[in-house]
Amino acid sequence: MQKLIVIGGGAAGFFCAVNAARLRPDLKVILLEKSGKLLSKVKVSGGGRCNTTHACFEIPTLVKKYPRGETFLKKAFHQFNTNHTIQWFLERGVGLHQESDGRMFPTTNQSQTIIDCLLKEADQFKVQIILHSEVKSIEQTLEGFKLIVGSTSNATPESLSMNTQFICIACGGYPKSEMFNWLRKLNHTIQSPVPSLFTFNIPKHPIATLMGLSVPHATVKIVGTKLKEAGPLLITHWGLSGPVILRLSAWGARQLSEMQYHFTIQVNWLGDTNEAQLRDEWGFYREQFAAQKMGGKNPFSLPARLWNFMLESSGIAADIRWAELKSQQQNKLIQLLTVFPFEVKGKTTFKEEFVTCGGITLAEINAQTMESKLIHNLFFAGEIMDIDGITGGFNFQHAWTSGWIAASAITDKY
Repeated sequence: MQKLIVIGGGAAGFFCAVNAARLRPDLKVILLEKSGKLLSKVKVSGGGRCNTTHACFEIPTLVKKYPRGETFLKKAFHQFNTNHTIQWFLERGVGLHQESDGRMFPTTNQSQTIIDCLLKEADQFKVQIILHSEVKSIEQTLEGFKLIVGSTSNATPESLSMNTQFICIACGGYPKSEMFNWLRKLNHTIQSPVPSLFTFNIPKHPIATLMGLSVPHATVKIVGTKLKEAGPLLITHWGLSGPVILRLSAWGARQLSEMQYHFTIQVNWLGDTNEAQLRDEWGFYREQFAAQKMGGKNPFSLPARLWNFMLESSGIAADIRWAELKSQQQNKLIQLLTVFPFEVKGKTTFKEEFVTCGGITLAEINAQTMESKLIHNLFFAGEIMDIDGITGGFNFQHAWTSGWIAASAITDKY
């Protein structure tokens, strides 16, 4: 009996393992996981609900959600995309529902539903799962590959040798370049890893007193770059977060790393209304609300505490009337509403959803099969490749896609 060893017990590894085992019941499938936990990112994703994919059904639109990997994924998504993901889970009794922002979750709103589905599939098709097993090295042999596998459990510290005809490497991204050394020995080129999804730290800024407040549509620009995004913005106790910040962090991953995470951003709290437009409209507000106090009349639908913070930052007393606003204060307020500057100094990983850009260079992988162009019968799936998406279910979609394609290609060769 021939054998497939899948390295990594995350979304991509599981999807490769269960689909290969289902397509070829006479293929022995073994899944090795370094830690003692399976599908750990699936568990914490989306606040424990598992943002399984995104309701983005047109491939040209879908590939634009990946800062790295767009061209590669154009080919891959023709084989397995969002529609296929929804159908795959539905056939196994797991429905997905769409939220207003396009994110898709299991109808139970429980990540355990996705985990249970994959575990049931692995059990049904006899995938052998071995925890606490770290691959130290891979060598090519006449029959295929020899793996040296070390135990990460104190109970069984010894290493063992395993032989296989097929390998799928799906161990996720690594935060440090040297952690890829065991793959460099296979002559694969590694794009050095840097964090991709993170929030912006703004130390000791008074805006932190508004932690927990969010604005549904803000525009954020990184000064000195072309990086600009719009979307929901969240104020935290350490700085700024929310989808707009996470998208910026993904698109700017390498550039911001080179800046050592020290840069200036400009926040437009009003989203699409720029400074010039607001100046044109200001006379209307002054006339309409002339007799009303500034603190009590906020015409921009901003949270009350944020509006009062803007007034205070502009040197405007909350009880001053709109008609009494001095031109200097008016100019300051208009500027802060549309171009509020913050000095970013550092980053914070977004919850437990650690994502890196970097990994196996895509030029060395066949997008139609996920097979290495350098070594036959060696496949890749998931974040180990130099592909990463913005937040919203896109990284999981790539995991399902690459895992399914690898499984299909392996079973076609078998």
